[in-house]
Amino acid sequence: MPTFTEKVYKAVKQIPPGQVLTYKQAATQAGNPKASRAVGNILHKNHNPSIPCHRVIRSNGQVGGYNKGTKEKINILKQEGVTLLLLGRQK
Repeated sequence: MPTFTEKVYKAVKQIPPGQVLTYKQAATQAGNPKASRAVGNILHKNHNPSIPCHRVIRSNGQVGGYNKGTKEKINILKQEGVTLLLLGRQK
């Protein structure tokens, strides 16, 4: 039986370029809708380039964290054609 981490990676791998999921949507697809914070922690530790963790954003429209830095996440999403509406203040 796959672990929650494996389920998260599988869900995130299926996000096509130019599209995003929220951490909550990724958690729901992985089988635990209340585990959005855990999804963030799992993706922050990911260094496998085949898992496009930059395509997972916060429910409020902010990009959220990224292990290569928020600016890099924004740049990659823009290159993929994602329109970022609510950048706001990033941490």
